[in-house]
Amino acid sequence: MSDTDLQSIDNLNQKFFAWLEEDYHRKIHSAIGTTPLDMYMSQIDKVKSINDPDKLKMIFLKREKRKVKHDATISVNTTLYEVPPSLIGKKIEVRFDPETYDEIFIYDDGKYLGKAKPVILADNAHVKRERNLSFQNIVEEDDMSV
Repeated sequence: MSDTDLQSIDNLNQKFFAWLEEDYHRKIHSAIGTTPLDMYMSQIDKVKSINDPDKLKMIFLKREKRKVKHDATISVNTTLYEVPPSLIGKKIEVRFDPETYDEIFIYDDGKYLGKAKPVILADNAHVKRERNLSFQNIVEEDDMSV
């Protein structure tokens, strides 16, 4: 093989795939005691094929935990998102494509709940929220513990 055979990426790829198919996959590998092709074929029944591109996309999303703040929001990549108020105080899982951050999917205990919506700050400032705890209650509880 001369150096000129590898001048283009197409020639390099062609040589690589020829080596991979004819040499690497068909020679016994010292670590597994068989050929890589035979090892793969012995476990082919465990390989699952996914034909739905959307489902495949969901499998490879980045996953992170977030604690839902008292105003039913979470932060992802410095952007504030709204989530259902029933999640306030809970740790939830968010899934997203870290290259685009187009959609933020929310999960609670592995169950898909929907998409988080970007917060419109002006609207969020005027939302009425139910308060279960007031400052007065905190002061009275502190007095009782003394």
